[in-house]
Amino acid sequence: MRRRREWKTRDAGQAIGLVLISIALIVTVLFAVTAIATRITQRSVAQSAADAAALAGVVGGRTDAETVARRNGALLVAFDIDRVDQDVTVTVRVQVGDESALAVASTAP
Repeated sequence: MRRRREWKTRDAGQAIGLVLISIALIVTVLFAVTAIATRITQRSVAQSAADAAALAGVVGGRTDAETVARRNGALLVAFDIDRVDQDVTVTVRVQVGDESALAVASTAP
């Protein structure tokens, strides 16, 4: 009996260490997944805002592109308009958080 009690005494508390390590690992993975999901969401929002801003820019120019970008949660950081005869091509770059997106829209067929 004595040996059995010594064995229990030596191993006492090891489960707590494993549980703490497991919790730390789970928390780290959750933070990583959250960061990745945030970046993916920002990228999607940025691309949608860029697409909408480029289309608005073709019709209404830079002011409309800025307004549409802002309403879609983005900041318009670049706007370029190219006119050839009756065709208008607009290129915009928007920023959402750490992500940016580029979009081009045109009246050309």
